[in-house]
Parts: sequence; structure tokens; C-alpha cells
Amino acid sequence: MDLLRGRRSGNGNIKKLLAKAPQIDQRTRKKLTNKGVSIFSYCFRILILLAIGYIIIYPLFYMIVTSLRDKQSYYTAATVWIPTSINPGFNYAKAIYSMRLWEGLTNTFVLEIVAALIEVVTCAIAAYGFARFKFKFKGLLMAGLFMTILIPETMIIIPRMVNYSKMDFFGILGLFDMLTGIDLRPNIIGSPLAFYLPSLFAMGLRSGILIFIYIQFFKGLPYELEEAAWVDGAGPVRTFVSIAVPSSGVVFITVIVFSIIWHWNDTVLASVYVKGNYPLSVHLERINMTLAGQGFYSSNVETQSILMAACFLFIIPMLVFYMILQRWFIESIDRVGITG
Repeated sequence: MDLLRGRRSGNGNIKKLLAKAPQIDQRTRKKLTNKGVSIFSYCFRILILLAIGYIIIYPLFYMIVTSLRDKQSYYTAATVWIPTSINPGFNYAKAIYSMRLWEGLTNTFVLEIVAALIEVVTCAIAAYGFARFKFKFKGLLMAGLFMTILIPETMIIIPRMVNYSKMDFFGILGLFDMLTGIDLRPNIIGSPLAFYLPSLFAMGLRSGILIFIYIQFFKGLPYELEEAAWVDGAGPVRTFVSIAVPSSGVVFITVIVFSIIWHWNDTVLASVYVKGNYPLSVHLERINMTLAGQGFYSSNVETQSILMAACFLFIIPMLVFYMILQRWFIESIDRVGITG
């Protein structure tokens, strides 16, 4: 009897397994299908990232390899990325001499970097006023702010040059000249004031974009913090210094990176405002003429190596600067909400 019962129970278990077999097989197929889709999706994302990374890194890699090449390596067409002969000492020494590296770096820090740091502070003050206070003609001034973003610097360069050649505020010194015949309007072209004054009044290089970034961040600050400061007797200036600035570290990182890089790469304003002591960007822009005066014409193959060496020397400080601030900059972009 026990044997018959065991056989019957065994047959029942087999029947149950056979009944569940299609369901188990279907689940297995689903798991395998999902796993295959995930593997395909992962490989596809890796390929897309590699393609984008190649497009981005290719110019830098080409610049570095070309800056190392010797004249003889250009006559071997079979080797492009691994040159047969290199001469980095000559290429970089000639680039340093032709672009006046140390003089250009000094002028860049004195003129451009100082102006960029001034612009970071003044744009924050202007943006805090736009974001937190209500006043007459605010809409009109906001429209003017967007006009400064839309209108390129080259369109107002001539009025600026006329104004800087005879600097005047609201026509006061010009009126004094008309009445007395004594012209007290100074010429600030060729002096650091041509860079500092626009930044001091939040009208420097691309200040409109920096102010807009600040405005978007200040609008998101809790009003309760400022109200608590006002209850304690703090005025607008004290509230800005004690509440807004300490809470705005992320947006300051974003603006500092943008402002310094834009000023570092500026060639148009720097070549117009300065007469002799040019920043590094202007020396790099005119390096072709400098090399031609030394006998290295653009048709010569070794000139390409010198040019690539000069370009690499120019971007090294900004690469190091960005690598130092990279983690904070990525976090600040996420917090500030800049897209595009």
C-alpha cells in the first residue's frame, strides 16, 4: 500500500512539474531576453560615449602629438600618431620665445584675471538687486540686461573707444571743457582702467550672462533667512554679505570659472584696449606674423609643430585650473540649474 501511495504521489508531482514547465520556460526566456537587452543597451552607451569622447579629445591629442614632431617626421606619411622623430625642445623653446610667454602671462594676470575677479563681485551685487528688490523701471532694466547678452561686443567697440579716449561721466567734464576751454577728460586706452572700469560697473566681458546666472540662483534662496536677518536689524548690505554670499558658494564657483576662461581667451578687447603690453591671447593670435619674421612661414612643415606647441602652452593653465575646480564646478552646475 505504501509503495502504491508513493508511486501515486510521485506521479502527481511529475504532473504538477509538467503543468508548470511552460511557465518556467517562459520566465527563463524573459530573463534571458531582459539580460540581452541590458547588455546591448550597455554596449550601445559605451560606444556612444567613446565616440563623443574621441570627438572631444581628438583635437587635444592631435595638438600634443604635433607639438612633439620633428621636421623629418612629416615626410613619413605612414606614421601619424606615433612620429618617427621628435624634437620637443626646439618646438616649445621657439613657441615660448615667439609668443613671449612670461610677459604675456604677467599682462594676462594684471589685466584680464583681475578684471574677471572684479566682475564676479560686481555682477553678484547687481544680480542680488534684480532678484530680491522691487523698484521702478525694473522691467526696462531687465530688458537692457538681455540686450547686453544679445548684442555682441564688436558692435559697441567703436562707441567704447570714443568714450575711453576722452573719459567722461554724464558729460560733466565735457560741459566743463565747453565753459572753460580746459579739457580734463583723460584717455584711459592703454591703461588697466579700460579693463577694470567696465567690470567695476558690472558691464565687463559677458557680464549679462553672469548676472543672469546669479539672478536664477538668488531667486531660489529662502526668503525666511533674509527676513530673520531683517528682524535682527540687518540692512540690505549686511544681509547680502552675511546671508546671501555664504549661501552662494556653488554659484560663485560657476561664475568664477566662466569669467576667468572668457577673459583668458579674449583677443578682441585686449588687442583694442592695449597698445603694447598685450596679454597672452593676443601674442598667440599674432604668432604667425612673429614666426614669419623669423623665417618660419606657414608653408613650412615645422611651423605647424611650433604653432601646436604654442596652443598647448596657452591652454595648460586653464586645464589645470579646471581640473582643480572640476568637482565643485560640476556640483555647482547641478545646483544652479544651467542647461544647454
